[in-house]
Amino acid sequence: MTTPAREVVAGVDTHADTHHAAVIDAVGRRLGDAQLPTTTAGYAALAAFLISFGIVVRVGVEGTGSYGAGLSRHLRSLGMLVAEVIRPNRQLRRLQGKTDPIDAYAAAQTALAEMDLPTPKTADGTVEAIRQLLVARRSAVKARTAAIAQIKALLVTAPEQTRAKFRGLSDDKLIDTLARSRPSSSEAIASAAGHALRSLARRHQHLGEEITDLEALMAPLVKAENPALVAAFGIHTVTAAQLLVTAGDNPDRLHSEASFAALCGTSPIPASSGKTTRHRLNRGGDRQANTALHRIALTRISHDRRTRDYIAGLIARGKGKKEAMRCLKRAIAREVFTHLTNPAEVPTIDDLSPLRQARGLTVAAAAAHFGVWPDKISTIERGARRDDDFANAYRQWLNAA
Repeated sequence: MTTPAREVVAGVDTHADTHHAAVIDAVGRRLGDAQLPTTTAGYAALAAFLISFGIVVRVGVEGTGSYGAGLSRHLRSLGMLVAEVIRPNRQLRRLQGKTDPIDAYAAAQTALAEMDLPTPKTADGTVEAIRQLLVARRSAVKARTAAIAQIKALLVTAPEQTRAKFRGLSDDKLIDTLARSRPSSSEAIASAAGHALRSLARRHQHLGEEITDLEALMAPLVKAENPALVAAFGIHTVTAAQLLVTAGDNPDRLHSEASFAALCGTSPIPASSGKTTRHRLNRGGDRQANTALHRIALTRISHDRRTRDYIAGLIARGKGKKEAMRCLKRAIAREVFTHLTNPAEVPTIDDLSPLRQARGLTVAAAAAHFGVWPDKISTIERGARRDDDFANAYRQWLNAA
């Protein structure tokens, strides 16, 4: 009679050069541990080590988005169920001590005991490519912001003859003027200030070009990955890219819109006391995703009447401005979750501009017929703004013209 293979659970403590794996059985007994290199051969050896103890039911891996990303992809390719394990807190480590085997066994015990651990991102598709471009763009934006801040700080302390040349200029004009300047002062401080300011201005311009190039690379990837998300009102390439990265290549790992709202830091947090019953903004979650939702909210408040009416209604019912913004961001998170997990087909608008040109009509003439600004016709034709009802009415008018 053949003895059935036992079921085991594994845990992995990840590092830059080595991973330490530990295996326990279904009741938590320790079966063995090993340390292996973070190479292709090392991943294969680690998987073989786990399988040698029996049927691997689950593998808890620390740092699936960093040191454990490569191992997670390899284990998933073998059909293993990988769960993301949070590192033990410092208080627990002080009580139990810290070594790689201790951490690996702790990861295995967590994977065995907790069935609702997060499912890690697969990081093997288009969204991973978008994430890499987004990381580079974010770094360039921070460096460009630092450059303009340094320019203004240097101008504050520069000699008066240098300050007088650039006083009263707007930021764009200041950068352009400094980049084209030719410092020629005989004074050492004024000359050094001029060269430093020119260098920073040229850096600012170069970073601006770099940001534009990165956004141009991201745009087709984002649109191909989720055209419905990009087409939603108030969502442009960068905010859509961030929301896609937050969800990952496998958005099905998000169990509900509530879990996505919590992930984005827009879930309501009780903040009641005494006779006051209220909720406040969630300051946890992915702050970059929260920032993306905040930008969408500000855009809609500025350009969408329904959003302004919604905010006004909340305030009229006694909510503060921050609470109203929290409610709006929660509603936007609900809409984004739908786009991520169940994207709808986006109606094509590529025919609108050729139809108008074939009829010999200008944008201004079309705008005059509908009583709107020409900019609205232009944005609809370019797909920069989605308004299906208006686009359909516009198409019918063009066909009838």
